Amino acid sequence: MLAVLRHRILPAAALLALTPLHATALAAVSSNGLRRYFHAQYADQTFKGLYHWNWFDLTLLVPYFFVMVVLSIYGIHRYTMCYQYFKFRKNYNPNPVNTFGELPRVTIQLPMFNEQFVVERLVEAVCAMDYPREKLDIQVLDDSTDESQHVAREIVDRYAAMGNPITYIHRTNRHGFKAGALDEGLNVAKGEFVAIFDADFVPGKDWIMKVIHHFAEPDVGMVQTRWTHLNRDYSLLTKIEAILLDAHFVIEHGSRVRTGEYFNFNGTAGMWRRKAIADGGGWQHDTLTEDTDLSYRSQMAGWRFKYLPEVECPSELPIEMTAFKTQQARWAKGLIQVSIKLLPTIFKSGMSRKRKIESVYHLTANIAYPLMVIMTALLVPSMICRFYQGWFQMLLIDVPLFGASTASIAVFYALSQRVLYPKTWKKCLLYLPMLMAIGIGLTVTNSKAVMEAIFGVQSAFVRTPKFAVAKKGEKSKANKYRKRLKLAPYIELLLGAWFMAAILYTFTNHNFFTAPFLILFVVGFWYTGFMSIFQGRFDRFKFGRNKDEEETSPRPFPVGV
Repeated sequence: MLAVLRHRILPAAALLALTPLHATALAAVSSNGLRRYFHAQYADQTFKGLYHWNWFDLTLLVPYFFVMVVLSIYGIHRYTMCYQYFKFRKNYNPNPVNTFGELPRVTIQLPMFNEQFVVERLVEAVCAMDYPREKLDIQVLDDSTDESQHVAREIVDRYAAMGNPITYIHRTNRHGFKAGALDEGLNVAKGEFVAIFDADFVPGKDWIMKVIHHFAEPDVGMVQTRWTHLNRDYSLLTKIEAILLDAHFVIEHGSRVRTGEYFNFNGTAGMWRRKAIADGGGWQHDTLTEDTDLSYRSQMAGWRFKYLPEVECPSELPIEMTAFKTQQARWAKGLIQVSIKLLPTIFKSGMSRKRKIESVYHLTANIAYPLMVIMTALLVPSMICRFYQGWFQMLLIDVPLFGASTASIAVFYALSQRVLYPKTWKKCLLYLPMLMAIGIGLTVTNSKAVMEAIFGVQSAFVRTPKFAVAKKGEKSKANKYRKRLKLAPYIELLLGAWFMAAILYTFTNHNFFTAPFLILFVVGFWYTGFMSIFQGRFDRFKFGRNKDEEETSPRPFPVGV
């Protein structure tokens, strides 16, 4: 009897509701046929009375399935965005409706903080832009606390001497962080329109001319362009990061724009109408995503935003796991902060119910991370509780949830690659398992960030270090601003070990179909954990160590999460 039962064990595991028993169930269907299993479930009474539900099982399984259902709701929304992106593709017009008879004055703001490795690359690109010099002014808004300020000032003086309309503004405090710097620069800005570029971006010469005429429509308040990536092929990590951002800029932005919903300025590679900033209440620094905060306030004030995916702006991706985690945690915390700040106002406003619902999906999506923590805690106990449950009962519940949640992730990212790379997009599918694994690995740090936002824990704006590294093999100066994470990597390693034990447990019960799914959890947690601890640890053996450089770096800000 036990031998028979072992072959009916179908435990559930989850990657945003990922369940290994889907594969087991499908294998059972193909090998034995539906008729035999209908008979076993409803006619054969051999094992009747062997398993009964109890309160302990319900205590574990009710929250388990609740989390799966919530994640599935967000998964269905991903499907909806994919569908809307293609259904309403005719709603997008890449060409400006009107053009300016006389070009307006434009201010370019370049906010930076300790960016000595990339500042010259940015200033050179901006000063080379094709726009009348007399109608352009460039502001380098520098909050640096190390030698970067001297590097930036010297570069600005040099380009100003060449006749470029560029000025250097340095603050002795970081009040308001990036939002505060942008606001202070706005006080002395001369332009009617304001373009913003972070230090790691390299806009093309014709960027302004491709964007400015869209403001000839008087109700357009902001125009966002699409990020591309200078160092996309630098490493496995940067390739995964690029795919993650591609889906955001192609499917997510594209769907919202084509259906007329609110979307957000991404903090850089965009241009604002100055009046739209003022009408939205100006730059505010009570959240870590001041760009999304202002975007919603400005659109609620009546301004319309445009997105130009065909206008590209190259940027640099984080090359180290700690920097990547820092960036993702800041975004996760900031969006939840914005949702807490603005959703009550949105609910009370007169906007349509559809737009309110879309705003909830947009601003609360990162709640999935703490839900994944709950899923992780309940995963193995739920496997044990469901030890004797048959495949058919699981098929009715788990397969729909799997399709709604996990499969939607694969579709979401795959479609973005199909749009951008129609000839080679299938090669990108090879990265999807690792993309999902890394998404799992971010659970610890992003959950911490989300919970801090929920409980009102304030933290500094932690910038992402940039090092002007674009190609494989280039020397990185990451040790200049590197700071090790403390506890999070070790928690990730323990979680990876926990799921490895779960794999061994399934092997003892001959459920070999579960291993590939659980391996995603092991790989995800161990990859993010080990990379956080060891990445860059052995740079001294590869490139040598500049002891003086490390000793002079004050490291006045946290780089880790």
